[in-house]
Amino acid sequence: MKILTVDIGTGTQDIFLYDSNLDIENGFKLVLPSPTMMVHRRLKQALHLRTPILLTGHQMGGGPSAWAIEEYARAGIPVYMTPSAATTLNDELDKVEALGIKIVSEDEVERLTLNVQRIDLKDFDFKLISETFANFGVSLDDLAAISVAVFDHGNAPAGVSDRQFRFDYLDERIKAKNSLSAFAYLSTDIPKIMTRLQSVADSAHNLPCPLVVMDTAPAAVLGANFDPVVAKCKQKIICNVGNFHTLAFRLGDRIEGVFEHHTGEIDLPKLEKYIRALADGSLKHQDIFDDMGHGALVYGTNPFEFGKDDFDVVVTGPRRSMFTLESDSLLSDVKQRAASLQRLKPYFAVPFGDMMIAGCFGLLAATADVMPELAETIYGSLRSGRGRGVAPWDNP
Repeated sequence: MKILTVDIGTGTQDIFLYDSNLDIENGFKLVLPSPTMMVHRRLKQALHLRTPILLTGHQMGGGPSAWAIEEYARAGIPVYMTPSAATTLNDELDKVEALGIKIVSEDEVERLTLNVQRIDLKDFDFKLISETFANFGVSLDDLAAISVAVFDHGNAPAGVSDRQFRFDYLDERIKAKNSLSAFAYLSTDIPKIMTRLQSVADSAHNLPCPLVVMDTAPAAVLGANFDPVVAKCKQKIICNVGNFHTLAFRLGDRIEGVFEHHTGEIDLPKLEKYIRALADGSLKHQDIFDDMGHGALVYGTNPFEFGKDDFDVVVTGPRRSMFTLESDSLLSDVKQRAASLQRLKPYFAVPFGDMMIAGCFGLLAATADVMPELAETIYGSLRSGRGRGVAPWDNP
């Protein structure tokens, strides 16, 4: 059985092809530029030519792509976007137009294509991924499922903060189904408010198998749990330091709390302050929200005790070096050595030997929950602790 998992972040898209005949460690994997980075680079390269651009397709991840589009418009170069593509910048299209961008209908698109450079926006490009694998002699024609993760703020009503809207959604899902896989759906079951998840499904035409979509935040945390050291801990705090977002989940028998912030808005002392507050139960939503983060949720009053394990916090994510680089710089300052002794002790999770694919392992586990007919095989690979011992060349 094969399952394609694609964890789409702001900096990279991390791809893992699960094959039940092989040890997890032998699965084929790719770490490539994220779709938003691909659009960003194309626009940066085209900027000096001052060619008008037409952006069609679907809502996709913002950040780098949005910054490049806005830079194009500020330079006075005509920028045209279809309504669905324009929601990449803002769900309220009048705010997109206020940037100097012209919203055009599909009929108008046909009259523009001869005079502009056209870029199709989408997070998930199965055709491109399939061609990449095919160039290495690997077929994706026999997949049992495809699972894709993106970070979705949701379609907040006019005048409602998208950060607040997202945390209201997280709270609702955790209360309804207290598990990390509560944020995964079959493509036919996506809540209407989760427009980026829906855009992934809309852009994925003629797939050879069912599609599962999930939020990136719980996917990374769920995947980190398959590190054998982490798996042994009944209660833990897992922090994912991503390129754009940093989050921490406090986990026990259930989800006990969570907060999300923007990586660019924090340093290690601030992050550790929030982790300690998450641990003792004193963290408030407004503490994070007023600091330009997304927010926080804390369930229950029993504190999480540091010092029970050889580490205090499980750390994953492409910017995890925050926990080492800043600690080292603090040690170089004699006046701060005493303070550094109070630093939280991190454990850098490496599920199946690969931190960058943690989100893919989380997607795989969530797929087992969403598609229970696949669960026995998937969990047989993820939880057995024993490899099949099959060499790739012996795989039929």
